[in-house]
Amino acid sequence: MEANRYLYGASGHCKVIIDILKRNQKEISAIFDDKPLMDCLNGIPVLQASKMNISSNDEMIVSIGNNNIRKKIATKMQAIFLTAIHDKAIISENSKIGNGSVVMAGGIINTDVEIGNHCIINTGAVIDHDCKIDDYCHISPNVSLAGNVNVGEGAHIGIGACVIQGIKIGKWTTIGAGAVIVKDIPDFAIVVGNPGKIIKYNIVNE
Repeated sequence: MEANRYLYGASGHCKVIIDILKRNQKEISAIFDDKPLMDCLNGIPVLQASKMNISSNDEMIVSIGNNNIRKKIATKMQAIFLTAIHDKAIISENSKIGNGSVVMAGGIINTDVEIGNHCIINTGAVIDHDCKIDDYCHISPNVSLAGNVNVGEGAHIGIGACVIQGIKIGKWTTIGAGAVIVKDIPDFAIVVGNPGKIIKYNIVNE
């Protein structure tokens, strides 16, 4: 008997994951949401999360773009977390992608990359050799990470940002859209510009 497959979070990010799963011939049984704004999304029923009843065989992806919220939900759930990879992504056979993570169309993940659990590798992002991406990160569309970049837990690298080789980006950092990162970034920093400069720090309840 095939397992049921669920998403948690009825958002625009959810729509993209639906497309990935459909392209991989994986049917979705339902979408759960804490505050549903609709009864149906792309032909899939949207249900109140309080009604969720998952068996040990069922599969789940937390389809929420916010890293902190995604962590809070994932750590409370007892589920088999599914990995979703678009068929137009390019993934090295020597790379590793964790449970609950998603890779969008056009993403390129080169050799010996390690991506943690519940990460988002968004449309057209490039992650070069030997990078390490910790859990709950979001690598936005068209981001480029050169080789040997380490990205700490919960970091969000904004659309079109570039990171040179060997850089370490701290946990729960925010890298602004189009930023160019040429030196290590400490935990919780918010960085913008070219070259990237710290403008303030995030307050995150881990």
